[in-house]
Amino acid sequence: MRFLQLSDFAGRIGDAFSVDVEGQAASFTLVEAVRLPGRQVPGMVREPFSLVFRHEAAVVFPQRIYAMNGSTLGDFGIFLVPVARDRDGFLYQAVFN
Repeated sequence: MRFLQLSDFAGRIGDAFSVDVEGQAASFTLVEAVRLPGRQVPGMVREPFSLVFRHEAAVVFPQRIYAMNGSTLGDFGIFLVPVARDRDGFLYQAVFN
């Protein structure tokens, strides 16, 4: 199992990721990748970070694990939670700790 790191996403702001939503591919755009406060704990494999994606749908998708694909990262599962809505769509956050 590969542990995703902030460095995997930091240079990818504005990139589109393909997300499987009920068997259909949906495009989610990475709009934020930030380090979260935290202290190093023995055995910790990564520093905590947060990702925010935007999807331009008229409906919100429920929080759950989605299959995601990034052009350089390949396939991975990600737990997305809807956190806000703006004029361009819904925002979804994934927290890694």
